[in-house]
Amino acid sequence: MKLSIIIPAYNEEKTIEKTIERVSNVFLQHVIKEIIIVDDGSTDKTTLKIKNYNLKEKNTKVIFHRKNAGKGNAIKTGIRYATGEYILIQDADAEYNPQDIVRLLQPIQNNTAQVVYGSRLKRLPNFNNEEKTIHFFVHYLGNKLLSLLTSILYGAWITDMETGYKIFPKKAVVAMQLHSRGFEFEPEITAKLLKAGYKINEIPITTSPRGYKEGKKLHTIHDGSIALWTILKYRFSD
Repeated sequence: MKLSIIIPAYNEEKTIEKTIERVSNVFLQHVIKEIIIVDDGSTDKTTLKIKNYNLKEKNTKVIFHRKNAGKGNAIKTGIRYATGEYILIQDADAEYNPQDIVRLLQPIQNNTAQVVYGSRLKRLPNFNNEEKTIHFFVHYLGNKLLSLLTSILYGAWITDMETGYKIFPKKAVVAMQLHSRGFEFEPEITAKLLKAGYKINEIPITTSPRGYKEGKKLHTIHDGSIALWTILKYRFSD
């Protein structure tokens, strides 16, 4: 089995090297690992750090967008260059732990699933850690609401539609018309996978979320509103 790990990156100079190193170092048994880094027109030192990084993996591709085109477009570029049977999205912000990929792959390797999401929300709010600030509590509630709405509209229970950790077969997406430019890629790909008849298997994961002062780009109200519209739109259209 070959897995293409797509790392979209935009202005992640503080975490890009750490992310590449952690992905490179994770050992995946019986899996050929391909890393595809898409620098989405970064204006900080991200581009320089990617170029200077001593990539340990032989099977690594780096693509540079001349201008920032959005996370969705960066992922679509990665998909075009992917040669693996399966694709995984790895955010460049170091919030997700690549060691979790081992567990996420198990249902696929055991032939019990074709699509696997890493769920951060199979739990109550953690007021001592993630949800201790109002921003992150609202973010938690927003994700729960969007996931519930997805479950109702598409008839498939899912707890974390917005998760960054998604594994899906390349054959499931190559024929899809993916329109999303930015963060709305998450609800669009989820909607279209479910409409195509794929069942989403969720595996609990933990993350180390960063704050907005540390560079977090997702904004709950703005991006949540776009995600809500995307969920509704693709329920009734292609």
